[in-house]
Amino acid sequence: MEEFKVPPPSKINYLNAEYGLKSWLLTRDHKRIALLYLGSISFFFMIGGIYAMLIRLELLTPHGQLLTSTTYNKVFTQHGIIMVFFFLIPSIPATLGNFLVPLMIGAKDLAFPRINLLSWYIYMLGGIVTIYALLAGGVDTGWTFYVPFSTTFSNSYVVATGLGIFISGFSSILTGLNFIVTIHTMRAPGMTWFRMPLFIWAHYATSLIMILGTPVIAITILLLAFERLAHVGIFDPALGGDPILFQHLFWFYSHPAVYIMVLPGMGVVSELIANFSRKNVFGYKFVAFSSLAIAIFGFLVWGHHLFVASQSVYAGMIFSFLSFAVAIPSAVKVFNWSATLYKGSISYETPMLYGLGFIGLFTIGGMTGLFLAALAVDVHLSDTYFVIAHFHYIMVGGTLLAYLGGLHYWWPKITGRMYPEGWGRFSALVVFIGFNLTFLPQFVLGYMGMPRRYHYYPEEFQVLHVLSTAGASILGVGLLIPAIYLLWSMRYGPIAPANPWHLPGLEWRTQSPPPTENFEQTPVVTWEAYEFAPIDEMEVVGRYGESKAEV
Repeated sequence: MEEFKVPPPSKINYLNAEYGLKSWLLTRDHKRIALLYLGSISFFFMIGGIYAMLIRLELLTPHGQLLTSTTYNKVFTQHGIIMVFFFLIPSIPATLGNFLVPLMIGAKDLAFPRINLLSWYIYMLGGIVTIYALLAGGVDTGWTFYVPFSTTFSNSYVVATGLGIFISGFSSILTGLNFIVTIHTMRAPGMTWFRMPLFIWAHYATSLIMILGTPVIAITILLLAFERLAHVGIFDPALGGDPILFQHLFWFYSHPAVYIMVLPGMGVVSELIANFSRKNVFGYKFVAFSSLAIAIFGFLVWGHHLFVASQSVYAGMIFSFLSFAVAIPSAVKVFNWSATLYKGSISYETPMLYGLGFIGLFTIGGMTGLFLAALAVDVHLSDTYFVIAHFHYIMVGGTLLAYLGGLHYWWPKITGRMYPEGWGRFSALVVFIGFNLTFLPQFVLGYMGMPRRYHYYPEEFQVLHVLSTAGASILGVGLLIPAIYLLWSMRYGPIAPANPWHLPGLEWRTQSPPPTENFEQTPVVTWEAYEFAPIDEMEVVGRYGESKAEV
């Protein structure tokens, strides 16, 4: 790998230039906008976590002693809406993606800085409208808004909640557009497609889904609100509508949305596995194209959500086959990550622990998804806790662990400070244990026939629910610990060098934190994506900003 020289630390960067609130609210710096998203998304995650805590406390006993049935319906609905639309979907693209896409391709900013800021304002407006709906009376339809309950029978704030989600969707569309244009047009000289980090490939594929899929859910929610307000028969069979049409439209977006949530996490994990085993990802091109394959196949499998919804048996067979097929590019990633680890020089820093945890949890989630793709088995498991466990292993076990791993990995670059490594490793272990204790019992509950969305249940299920609630408590502690020490590190953490992990990527070839325009001079890329120097040379380069020869 070619030696490089990191410029001396600049006194002007996005953290210390212009301290005023106005400068933040009007900023066009992608790094500041990423931090605005980070604060906003953390706020919504906290709200969603409170709802999750209420759900688990309610399920400690078989007869629902904490919440009424109506309140419980609102709590699990609002947990799903906040977590899916305001945390999981934007979490990695809006924060790590916003911060890193320009840095990793050698650009000074995203292609459309003003649109980037606008996307955050749109996200906040959608969030505010949704929070208003929740505070005004809440919504009780489930996060899927199934009709005709959501259009006719529910007396909750369906239209206001749908409006918040409708508005926030435009934030995703603008972010995806910005990423695609930036990746196509603003790569540094020498940054060819097959020199791009896999993190960039994952965000490119995710952006395609954002642009093609999000308008579908926006129109679907708009039609739902129109039917509810004007009583026009679109989905409600009593008015001449078709409720199955709603499910087709909703899941045509919402299954690809699964990959909006998890594909960026796969990009993060590719970086972690390669860089902490100090090897190029095995089958780099296969992993890169598998991201695009997931994006394409993701639009072809929505029908497996309708196996028990009067869908044609023949259509069900086709969707079952396609649902098995979409597992292939995901399996390519898992197998290639495992091959990358083989004989690698592995170091078990906090980000790597989260990356390994992702592989384990995502594999369990993916394997259990095959049960739900099988027609006969899905009839038994549909609408049970098995589905909840599978969904959370993919979304929370996947997206959340990748998000935490990426946040720890790039935290020195984001803040210019290091966090306490011992606490980081401890919290990663606690999160992993707590997560498995929370959701493994739910697979058993679903197999035994426990329906989801119920808070009254037979007493023989109580032991498993108690285990799940105990695991959720441990998971909550595991998530609280990094929130504390990362905030602490912003003021008291040791000063981070430009390249604390001794890695070759472009983001490590500028100061920590980066200057406002990222690079003093436009970099010229002459090395491959994961081309590692010997560890002793990288150590000198990373710590002192000089090549070994110059030292």
